Amino acid sequence: MKTTALDTPHEELDQAEQNFVAQIREHGWFDTHVFADAEGPSFNYSTGFWITANHPEIIVFGLKREIAHGVLWGLYREAKNGSQLLPHARTERAFAKLSAYVFPVSKSYYREFLGWSRFFYRGDDFPCLQIVWPDRQGVFPWEDDFDHAFEGHQPDLTELGWRLSLQV
Repeated sequence: MKTTALDTPHEELDQAEQNFVAQIREHGWFDTHVFADAEGPSFNYSTGFWITANHPEIIVFGLKREIAHGVLWGLYREAKNGSQLLPHARTERAFAKLSAYVFPVSKSYYREFLGWSRFFYRGDDFPCLQIVWPDRQGVFPWEDDFDHAFEGHQPDLTELGWRLSLQV
């Protein structure tokens, strides 16, 4: 059985941790939004998918907060109904009118990008998938004609790189 912050006595958590755990108890998951800064683009990631829906956590970069939240909610509902995203594959399920690709996130990026999930799961013993979206023409970041205006909006968090990950 997975041990999480849900198992930690309430009095051992600070106020922010208590609020975080309460949201997962109430909704089954939590959406952490990180604002863009000089070091990188904005991103959202889930915490709770793995324990409550038996689905890897999800991270997505470079979207407006509300859009990313809606994407995560939709994927959570599908996961609760037994639908799983397949890693290393194209999907039509993340966005209403847009294809995306799904890649496993290398654990070497967990510390930098998944802080609250690491707190919740008490380390790195959980899977996470990155949703990667195309430019306005439907071209993905690893493809030759990708719009340079979107470069840097989605860091590659895979172990081998997106191109090699597609060959797995």
